[in-house]
This record gives sequence, C-alpha cells and structure tokens, in this order.
Amino acid sequence: MTKSDVDSTTADFAGQLLRPGDQSYEQVRRIHNGHIDKRPRLIALCADTSEVVSALELAERSGLEVSVRGGGHSIAGRSVVDDGLMIDLSPMKRIVIDSETRLAQIGGGATWGEVNEATSAHGLGTTGGIISTTGVGGLTLGGGMGWLMATRGLSIDNLLSVEIVLADGQVLPADENTNPDLFWAIRGGGGNFGIVTSFEFRLHPVTEIRGGLVAHPFDAARDFLRFLADYSAAGTDELSVMPLLVHAPDGSGLKLAATAVAHFGTAAQAEAELRPLLEFGSPVLSDVGPISYPALNSMLDGGFPAGASYYWKSNFMSSITEEAVDIMIDRFLQCPSTMSGIALEHLHGAMTRVPVRATAFPHRQPGYNVLIAGVWADPSANAQNIAWTRATYEALQPLLGSGRYVNYLSEDDRAAVPDAYGP
Repeated sequence: MTKSDVDSTTADFAGQLLRPGDQSYEQVRRIHNGHIDKRPRLIALCADTSEVVSALELAERSGLEVSVRGGGHSIAGRSVVDDGLMIDLSPMKRIVIDSETRLAQIGGGATWGEVNEATSAHGLGTTGGIISTTGVGGLTLGGGMGWLMATRGLSIDNLLSVEIVLADGQVLPADENTNPDLFWAIRGGGGNFGIVTSFEFRLHPVTEIRGGLVAHPFDAARDFLRFLADYSAAGTDELSVMPLLVHAPDGSGLKLAATAVAHFGTAAQAEAELRPLLEFGSPVLSDVGPISYPALNSMLDGGFPAGASYYWKSNFMSSITEEAVDIMIDRFLQCPSTMSGIALEHLHGAMTRVPVRATAFPHRQPGYNVLIAGVWADPSANAQNIAWTRATYEALQPLLGSGRYVNYLSEDDRAAVPDAYGP
C-alpha cells in the first residue's frame, strides 16, 4: 500500500490511528516481551466497541493482517503483527463494581492490577494472573490461572458473560443462555473467536489473606523441593503454593530454592497450615504475613519487567517426583541468566472439580504446571537463553503430560496447539 492508499483506506476509521513516525508509535507497538520486535503498518487505538468494529472494517478494506492487544503480555508476541493492523484495546479500561450483587464489568483493555485495586476497595476479588500488569482479556480467554483458582476456580470459571466482536463486525452478547456455544469456546479458546470488548465477572469476598515468600539456600534445594511436594499435595483449597528455583533479586546471581505462598482461610486456619512451611529448615528469607489481594498479585512483578526478553516453555506434571527435582536442580545450575527461573504452579481444588468438557480449557487434573521461564536483558544473549529453556524442557519431557497452557505457548510452539485443547 502506498501512503495515498493508506490515507484513503483509513479515512472513515472512527478512532485514533498511529503510523510509523507518529509520536507515540514506538511506545505503543512495544509489548511486554522485548524479544518481540514487530512494526505494524497501522495501530488502531480503540476507545469503545464501535471503534473496534470500525477497525475491523478498515482491516477488511485494506487487506491487512490483524493482531489484537489487550495487556500486551502474549509471550509469543501475538499482540502485534509486522506490516499489519494492531487493534489496541488499552484505552478500554472501564471497570464498574457492584458490591451488592458482587459483579464486575471490565473493559477489554484493563489489566489485572487495575481490576484488583478496584475490587479490593470493596473487599472483593476474582481469579486473575500472578503478574499484575497482565491483561484481563488475554489471560481470561486462555483459561486464567491465578492465586484464587483452588478456592474459586480459574478466571473463566468466574466469567458470566461477554460482549464480543466477531471477524465480520457483528457485536454479540455471549453467556450460558445466549450464544452458549460461543461462550463455551472463548473460555479457554484464546483469541480465536473474536475480540472481547467487555467481560462480566463474579466476585468473591477476599479479605483475610496471609502470603509472601520463603527462600532457602540453593544447597538445600533438594530437601526443600521434596518438602514442598508433600506439603502442597496435602494442602487444603485455601492454601496455594508455588515452588520456585530463582535468583536473588539483587542481581548477584545467587541461586535460591523458594516458594510463593498464599492462604485464604481464617487467621487460625492459616497459622496452622502455614506453620510446617515456616518451621522447615533454615530459610534465608521468610516474609509471610497479612497481605492485601493487590499486593499478593503484584509481589512477583519485579521478576518479569517490561521490555526484558522472554522465551518460555511449560507443560503439566502430575506430581513432583525425585527425578523431576534432580533434573530441575541440575538444569537450573546451568542457567545463563540471573533473571530466569523455574516455577511450579499447583493445580488443585475448585479448578479441578469443573468437568473437563464444561469449557474449552481441558486441563482439570490435579498436579502442577511447570513453567521454565527464560528471561534476560541482553539481546546478544538470545541464543544461549533460548537454548537453555529448550534443553531444560527436553530434559523434563519424559516426566511431563500431553497438555499445554495456551497462554504460555511461545512463538515456535505452533505444533503444540492441539495439546492446549486436548481431544
């Protein structure tokens, strides 16, 4: 397309358009993963549903490939497209909380941090991500694992309805009774069915939380991970544990065996259930206590800064075996970046009691999601960090299941797409 072609094609677009060279173009085209460096031909900043419809009409007239950006956290970089049209929902941040009915109406461009601040003001919350800057749209459409999933289910298990714009520009409501097959599909089906401009969530009282971080020296990693395997497996729905192999946040490169933890029961229940964790071994850090829901959902933000390079691999594992512990420790010792880590997200409780066929998210078996998070700052180190992530995943492969969490698929994981949805 020539410049005159672009100008004539975009003349009827209702919203704000950015082109290469415009003042904020470079900032807006960038997504959370700095490893992704794509340059859209046009960026459509959409403030409401009508502008999303107008943007899709523009795409049809121009023939440009479309990407949709909510929070911009897509590890695979699907939020942005080279030489195409990026539909940016970030201006759509409307959040309306009804504390009496415990319902939230949330715009398609909101982030979980913004939602958590709004809901916690009423003593309420729902399942969001473990990083506060993650977009509500992307996380939810892929399933939505988060701190409350053992007590309240996944994000999609708390989703009541949506407004969605289909590829042909139709604007449809979808819930259990209206367009129910579409509603089934978007709960775990990712961005495959349309652009969700508004979400309605069920909220829950979230007032008493105890949580934080416990870290042990790396020479105690084997004993600590074995303890965490038994401790998490025996935990109640109110207990959420995330074992971690990480580096100290001071940049020293010091390796640690750690866990993030949260308890959503009463103070007495939390004291009893957290005591074995807090009394185990000789931790170098033990910072667990009363915590707000927004603070809990942002306490790991520092490990995932905007603009860093990311390459992830993940899969499900039924239990933390001694063989898995040995492999993870060995592979983490060879990690080339002090920003990378391995996390084990514990799947149990309410999210496992939803029937497998109830939504397009089929991963309802108790166990763990193993996340090998390659994170680094120096672009010249791309090859070695990607190689470490791949090699670590391959070493664990014989112990892993067949499922993949669609939100964690990397750019080169297209062949694994069927594993994200199951039979």
